[in-house]
Amino acid sequence: MANKSESPPAAVRACVINTARRDVLAALNVLDSEDDADFDRLVRLAASIFDTPIAAISLIDAERQWFKSCYGLKFRQTPVEWSFSAHVIADRRHPCMTVSDAAADTRFASNPLVTGDPGIRFYAGAPITVQGQRLGALAVAGPTPRRHIDQARLDQLVALANTAAALFELKDEARVRARTAAELIKEEWRHALTLEAGKVGSWVWDIRTGEVVANDILLRMFGIDPTNPVTVDDIFGAINPGDRPEVDAALDATFEDGVDYVSEFRVNSGRWLIGRGRVYQRDAAGKPLVMMGVSIDITDARESADHTRYLLRELNHRVKNTLAMIQSLARQTLRRTPDPQRFIDAFSGRLRTLSDAHALLSDRDWSGIGLHELIDSQVGPYLLADVAQLVVEGEDVRLPPDHALGLGLILHELSSNAVKFGALSTARGQVRISWVLEGAMQERIRLFWTESDGPPVTPPVEPGLGTRLIQRSLDKIVDSQVTLDFSRTGVEAQIAFPLA
Repeated sequence: MANKSESPPAAVRACVINTARRDVLAALNVLDSEDDADFDRLVRLAASIFDTPIAAISLIDAERQWFKSCYGLKFRQTPVEWSFSAHVIADRRHPCMTVSDAAADTRFASNPLVTGDPGIRFYAGAPITVQGQRLGALAVAGPTPRRHIDQARLDQLVALANTAAALFELKDEARVRARTAAELIKEEWRHALTLEAGKVGSWVWDIRTGEVVANDILLRMFGIDPTNPVTVDDIFGAINPGDRPEVDAALDATFEDGVDYVSEFRVNSGRWLIGRGRVYQRDAAGKPLVMMGVSIDITDARESADHTRYLLRELNHRVKNTLAMIQSLARQTLRRTPDPQRFIDAFSGRLRTLSDAHALLSDRDWSGIGLHELIDSQVGPYLLADVAQLVVEGEDVRLPPDHALGLGLILHELSSNAVKFGALSTARGQVRISWVLEGAMQERIRLFWTESDGPPVTPPVEPGLGTRLIQRSLDKIVDSQVTLDFSRTGVEAQIAFPLA
């Protein structure tokens, strides 16, 4: 190949580096793009019309000429200084530039494309104009000079160049649309995932036709078959009849007064929903046409609020009961132990028992206490030697709050007496606590307290406060029974009460 040609004239260089043209070229994003059969067909058609071995669609940037499509060339780009098309861009006097014999033209005589391979002598090129800027040219070329060029063929070349320009614009528009559609799809997916994560059902109601367009979440909320068209009657039919008046009143206020629609209601499944919406289109007379909104499942929130209210009522009830129990304990303890120090010692232990039981119940939202846990909290602290002093036999059961408080006091009194006078007053002593469930539904429990290997037991002449507490701590529990036997070999107690 011959030496590199001289730089194109200043006018050509100025046109090539035109900022606006380069911006359009960059926006189209076609340089170094993939082959395109549509452009290839235009190039082959141009070569056929002129009966030339070379045809190409070239695009020009500041440093190079790149062929979007080429026929009869072994390369895809050249330096811009070699470009015939750069002159086509600069020449605005003619719709088409022709070179009869490039070897005899001072502009191209030393061009490597002329002096070397492919040895261009004839050239004809029409500019490709996109958005008012000449980006390149559709050209034909050959190694044989041509003195006469048919004008009809040149007109066809111009028409093909215009078609190439239209293709660039159409393909760019399609690319922009595809990108926009992809972004919209991405946004729709993001929106859908947001609604899914928030368990939000969305709906659009065409009030004129009664048709409703809703997402899958809302259809699941209302128990509606997603395979069939949805109407507003389907929606209203899924609402609990007892809640329809509130829903209707909220809709009437929205239609007539323009306020946002807000209502809470149950659906047939029993779930609670809150509906929010707004009229987005009205006719000239102000009649609502289209309404949009969302529905949110608030069942868990309502249940939580109901549970909180229940806990507050339960706490108020428990506080009253506990205060009454404390007052009773105080009066009975003071009656039996008038000495202040002895009163404090006796009363504080019983008060601590109530406090421990209350703490356990509070930690479990007053839903009850496991029997194993209650025994461990009330009897465990009294073991002097090791845990072998206490034997527990029985499947764990859950005790209701009142039962747990009463039984906790009984276990405290039995343990306290065992430490002072019974099996837990010696290292050899042992307490066995066992129980069985009775009834067809195992709705009743019978618990046994048995002491062994302790000092001989002498029955009290007169029942003390501890004995009275053991016998009466479950008085509030209907159908409860407590028996106490001061056997010489060890105290035995039998406690029975319903679990419900």
